[in-house]
Amino acid sequence: MDGLQYIRKASLKVVGKSGSGLDLSNLHFTFSIKKSDAQTPNAAVITIFNVAQDTALQIKKEFTRVIIQAGYEGLFGVIFDGNIRQSRIGRTSGTDTFVEISAGDGDQATISAVVNTTIAASQTTQANIIAASTNSMQPYNVTVGYVAPTGNTKLPRGKSMFGMATDHLRRSAETIGATWSVQDGKFQMVPRTGVLPGEAVVLTPSTGLIGFPTQTDKGISVRCLLNPQIRVAGLIKLDSRLVQEAQVAADKKASASSSTKAAATVDNHIATDGIYRVLVTEYSGDTRGNDWYADLTCLAADASAPAGEEVSAE
Repeated sequence: MDGLQYIRKASLKVVGKSGSGLDLSNLHFTFSIKKSDAQTPNAAVITIFNVAQDTALQIKKEFTRVIIQAGYEGLFGVIFDGNIRQSRIGRTSGTDTFVEISAGDGDQATISAVVNTTIAASQTTQANIIAASTNSMQPYNVTVGYVAPTGNTKLPRGKSMFGMATDHLRRSAETIGATWSVQDGKFQMVPRTGVLPGEAVVLTPSTGLIGFPTQTDKGISVRCLLNPQIRVAGLIKLDSRLVQEAQVAADKKASASSSTKAAATVDNHIATDGIYRVLVTEYSGDTRGNDWYADLTCLAADASAPAGEEVSAE
């Protein structure tokens, strides 16, 4: 992969309700993106510099969706696809202007999708409850990706479903021990101890790793060059010898409870096999500057953990 990371490449498009779009890729823009499996919409802030006034007004009035692709000539892909929350026009100086776009991934579905259906007694499985909930998200441009195995257990009676789709999805996730999120317009539900299908992205100094990964109270912190192959709930692989162990102050050691110590040992330990599950990805980029990074928060993972299975929304 190191041979693929030598010519930066980026694409920025805004799209309207009609499907028509505007390609802004040739302009100078920066972006800051945060993606996680926290069951809240991923967020992005994109700033486009010195846009023609007519184009700036068009962005503000006509477009509802933004898509960013980034990476390198040989390693390029979508890193954000979401709804535009606000477009703000401003100035950095007397002569320089900007358009700032704030966007959320699946936020319209999260706040607006309502379920109103009944599932027959013979069909009341978690898979069907999840399918009914995600069906209500489709009018808001959210499709179904990978969903955790749900088993074949049926509820003892039929189920009348009414209310916010997110409420039903949270209950289903709790029932099967999973987390759910929307990633680039696709709903996914992955076991807390599982991972998405696919091979781990190998990060070394020659494949984009920057500095030394560090053990923190939130997980293993990693910085690398921007890589669209890295996915929330996917795997990365590090050389465990490069991971810096956290230093714990003596007073904290003395005051920490045994349960806290146990949790830290389980959740934040340095994996001997170097395999980690990505919890958070934060992208920062500047098409005419130095920033072109992914900052990751990860936890040690079982490489043999089960992947999600695709569940039909029908």
